[in-house]
Amino acid sequence: MTNDQDRPASQSEAVAVRSSVAGQADNNDATPGQTGLLLELMREMRGQRESFQEAQRLAAGERKSEHRWRMLFQAMVFGLPVLLGIVYFLFFLSSTGFRWGPFGDVVGVVRIEGQISSTDHASADSIVPLLEKAFANPNVKAVVLSIDSPGGAPVEAERIYTAIGSLKRKHPKPVVAVINNLGASAAFLIALHADKIVAGRYSLVGSIGAIMAPWQLDRAIAKYDVSQRVYASGKLKSFLNPFTPVTPEVDLKAQKLVDQMGTYFLEEVKARRGHQLKAGVDVATGEVWAGPEAKEIGLVDAVGTIDEYVASTWGVQAYDFGPSNQGLQLLGRTIQDAVVSSVQRLTTTGAVVR
Repeated sequence: MTNDQDRPASQSEAVAVRSSVAGQADNNDATPGQTGLLLELMREMRGQRESFQEAQRLAAGERKSEHRWRMLFQAMVFGLPVLLGIVYFLFFLSSTGFRWGPFGDVVGVVRIEGQISSTDHASADSIVPLLEKAFANPNVKAVVLSIDSPGGAPVEAERIYTAIGSLKRKHPKPVVAVINNLGASAAFLIALHADKIVAGRYSLVGSIGAIMAPWQLDRAIAKYDVSQRVYASGKLKSFLNPFTPVTPEVDLKAQKLVDQMGTYFLEEVKARRGHQLKAGVDVATGEVWAGPEAKEIGLVDAVGTIDEYVASTWGVQAYDFGPSNQGLQLLGRTIQDAVVSSVQRLTTTGAVVR
């Protein structure tokens, strides 16, 4: 018999023990010492089995831990460079002017900022493609020209506002020009071709007219006994040469040119806003007016900021089409066009398959 401190054997072990004991009792071969030895053997076998199971459990845990560490190491070795590459690629796309979207209804904002010229940020080559994207996108419900410019080349401005007129006929959408700090000269010429002009309370608006300011350096080089010989096919061919003396005839020609340019500009203002201009006010003096005064004399339609006007008029988010840095902009537009085209093809293919 076992002590109270001994653990009970499993049912199968007990059955085996009882059978063995019964068999031994029948054969008159069993003794109390043999029965205890047999029970001790059974307990030792059970202990070994439990030890083996515990060793298996610990080994499985170690394998799982080793697997986790191996996966973590692989993720750090291979995943981290991939993640950094993705972050760098997204940063590169952002620097090139690439933009995702727009998703959902938005107001498209195209920025005309800085000097307007063929080599500057606000060139027609930079602005017109962005206008095309904004007008062609079905999610864009209106186009806002965010203007902050002192003006510049009138032909560049002409290219931009001509494109606006053409795109409006192709994709009828409201166009609003919002003047931020400054909308002068050629920048205001562009704003004239929007459906509405908005200026801030502290904006400066106007500078309607033309200006020509060539250097006159003939007196300076004469002090050093230096002169320039000019051979021209016409007497006014070199009238803008800063190293030749200015004659009355040259003065007359230069003034005639700026008067013509100024007249064209004024005619454009009257054609676009003649019914709103305040009577008796000469808007062709070349001066600028603050936003509220510009509204009073009829040069702008409302006073406000771009955020305020977009929120109160359309109630949707503004989506900035740019432009971004001009040096990388062409590459950014190329990448964006490729991605958009691929997405459109995949969408079309998916629709057909379904």
